[in-house]
Amino acid sequence: MGLDLMTMCHCGSGKQLEACCLPLINGAAAPTAEALMRSRYSAFKLGNLDYIDKTHASDMDEPFDREHGQHMVDDIDWRGLEIRNVVGGGDKDETGEVEFIARFKAQGQTGIHHEKATFKRESGRWVYVDGEINPKAPPRRVVQVGRNDPCPCGSGKKYKKCCGAAA
Repeated sequence: MGLDLMTMCHCGSGKQLEACCLPLINGAAAPTAEALMRSRYSAFKLGNLDYIDKTHASDMDEPFDREHGQHMVDDIDWRGLEIRNVVGGGDKDETGEVEFIARFKAQGQTGIHHEKATFKRESGRWVYVDGEINPKAPPRRVVQVGRNDPCPCGSGKKYKKCCGAAA
């Protein structure tokens, strides 16, 4: 496949492919878990399943399913990547988590793949460990403040004599 190196990177970084994900796909170590996540997305766009396989943790419960990976390359038109949240995964970290949304079109239908992916360092290189599909945010808790309870603003007054007085 001929590759135009002046192409914008598929990962949505705003950088050119040759200055972003392509060096990682070609063997350079990803500096962060997020960079690995972005390069794996680009590898799917480019059809590079060897890179996807190589960046899986060696101790995963299930090995990389190459047949399923080929389906994701052949039958899915990946349309964009949005990084939602990153926890750890920096140059001094040993683990990291990247929550992302990948937009796609398959069989005439558009969809999203929402995942919270876990990464770790293995022999000094970032690898994909596993992912939680469609992660849910923790439930919101609403705390009722009684009229005679201390005011949550921290004034030291009773709620009824402070913020509750205006209610």
